Amino acid sequence: MKKIEAIIRKSKFIQVKEALHNVDVNFFSYWDVTGLGNEKEAHVYRGVSYSTQDIQRRYLSIVVNDDFEEITIKALLEAASTGDVGDGKIFVSDISETYRIRTGEKGGETLKKKSK
Repeated sequence: MKKIEAIIRKSKFIQVKEALHNVDVNFFSYWDVTGLGNEKEAHVYRGVSYSTQDIQRRYLSIVVNDDFEEITIKALLEAASTGDVGDGKIFVSDISETYRIRTGEKGGETLKKKSK
């Protein structure tokens, strides 16, 4: 299993959410976060100078079975990209085990939707 963490532009969240649902990644958590970027220059908009150093982003945490890793990353890359600096980052790490709290089940099956 893999944990995929993505930091994306807030403006791209709806497209990313739809892209993930389209590849059957239907469960993930997200938070609004603020980060520091590499860009240090100030920008002027309508006569007001503002810093681009503090960046408003959305942080997604997604856990998938190994066979969903590539399609999840592809969906994120395609939906989150604008082609401009500041599109975000994706981090992938291994997950050793998962448990379904309700039933006590463990393993990759806990990531799949149960049929009624």
